[in-house]
Amino acid sequence: MKGTQFMDIRLLTSLDRKAWTRRLATALVVLSTATTVMEAHAQQLVPFGDVPATKNFSEAEIAARGRKPDHPLTYAPWRKLCFRASQEAGSKMVCRTTMNGRWDTGQIALRMDLIEREGDPVARLQIFFPSGSFLQPGIKLTVDEGSPMQIPYVICLANGCVAGSVATASLIHDLERGQVLVLETVNSNVVGVTNSLPLKDFGEAHRGAPAQIFEQRLEGDWEK
Repeated sequence: MKGTQFMDIRLLTSLDRKAWTRRLATALVVLSTATTVMEAHAQQLVPFGDVPATKNFSEAEIAARGRKPDHPLTYAPWRKLCFRASQEAGSKMVCRTTMNGRWDTGQIALRMDLIEREGDPVARLQIFFPSGSFLQPGIKLTVDEGSPMQIPYVICLANGCVAGSVATASLIHDLERGQVLVLETVNSNVVGVTNSLPLKDFGEAHRGAPAQIFEQRLEGDWEK
């Protein structure tokens, strides 16, 4: 009797092991299939929007995805603001001819600065956009019907990204005499977005006296 019970227990244990083995094999097949599906799906996953997970887009690929105007913006007039170190005698001013565009919420949607240092023949153009743009193409800048100029993004901060480049004398000349400045960015879905900035007041603001001069200390009083 005891021998029979032992054989029955051993038989049941053997059957349990076989059943467990079959279940394990089935689970591995399901897991393998799921992993394959997940890997295939992962290759199609997009980091944001519907952007394929590839490193580079050609200009033709971006153009094929279309272009749209940005939401209507309210543009501030062009102004020249200058900054000078207050603790240095004879310090040179840095001036910024600037304007911004805001959404109807009041949030700044873009800002453009032409930055010039007194006595320095080289000027710099900086354009700020909020986070969410596709960075690879940079920003395409066109004055009226002129030739486009590519402005690469140079840094991104928590609240947005800045594109920058040297502003040539020819570009400044076009800005002073132009009517419309078109900025073309690419959004997170790799769709072109255009903003048209009025240039009517740029020349007068750039050539005229500063609207405001800020006296600044380059080193804080905390050092004393």
